[in-house]
Amino acid sequence: MASTEGPQPGGPPGMGPVRDPNWPAVTARTGERPQADPSLYLHPSTLARLGSFELRAKMIVEGVMSGQHRSPYSGVSIEFAQHRPYVPGDDPRHIDWKVYGRTDRLQIKQHQQETNLDLVVLVDSSGSMNYGSRDFADASGTADKTSPTGRSNWTKFDHATALAAALAFITIRQGDRVGMVVFADQIRSIVNRSSSRSVWRSIVDILSVHPVDQPTSIGRLFDQTLGKVSNRCLFALVSDCFDDLETIRGALARAKHRGHDLILFQTLDRAETTFEFMDRAPFVGLEGEPTVRVDPRAIRRDYLAAIGAHNKGLARVCRSFGFDYQLVDTHDWLGPPLASFVAKRNAMMKRSKYG
Repeated sequence: MASTEGPQPGGPPGMGPVRDPNWPAVTARTGERPQADPSLYLHPSTLARLGSFELRAKMIVEGVMSGQHRSPYSGVSIEFAQHRPYVPGDDPRHIDWKVYGRTDRLQIKQHQQETNLDLVVLVDSSGSMNYGSRDFADASGTADKTSPTGRSNWTKFDHATALAAALAFITIRQGDRVGMVVFADQIRSIVNRSSSRSVWRSIVDILSVHPVDQPTSIGRLFDQTLGKVSNRCLFALVSDCFDDLETIRGALARAKHRGHDLILFQTLDRAETTFEFMDRAPFVGLEGEPTVRVDPRAIRRDYLAAIGAHNKGLARVCRSFGFDYQLVDTHDWLGPPLASFVAKRNAMMKRSKYG
């Protein structure tokens, strides 16, 4: 919900400010959607912090060429995997003669092939993502006080697209493939996976869409996406996750069953997590909900308890499948928290690898 009084819109899950009537789907003169400015999505400080980090999957991934991630296929490479008994027909060059000298048994040394990572970023563009209480000028990577469409507020969707662009930048820079899906109640746009630097332009273009007055449907998103993905991938889901927890649990269970890895970036505006509103005012739904007049002070305690329970439940669901969960505050800079998260993820994988 969004209050219609005062300069700070905000409210309970699934609700937010009225969509800006100045936000056009097409430009008046050309009839085309306004071109996105990549600098809006990747602030120079974000690029500087993320440039030296790598994004890796915890799972064993399948690749299309020699890369840097563990593969389920054994072969000859740098990383040792295991020994197995020699059988007639094996290449004698792969015999471990040191083991033979100790045990008088012929053993073949097997290694892990290294592969590329496929990252698929899933960006929520439902109505609730059109909410924001932060000034655009404070958050964007330009000196503009408003967005190209005239908005003065930085929305959750703006922050989600910045995060998605950062993840895509990391992935392309390390030579892995990245794809993008923008969704609401169903898939709206897709960029097929590629490691080409030209895919960056396609990603920025589809991130220039605007949220629609539709609810979030994570269950339908995964039904549609998993039908299009044949190999194991790392999914990065960027959403406020204002959806039923059991529906989300079912969607993540299907991804886990297919052998995928996943990072959930729950993207919330600070006003939604603090609910620091004082004046009684109408709150307007962004996804078809009716307008209600609310005294924020009367519902603050129950609201904070409800959203806190939802967020904790969401984190618990993610971790029950071995997936990663990260809460993202739209009032924070992306660089430090994202770099910290990637570093922590890599450190955890390294400890798992070497014991």
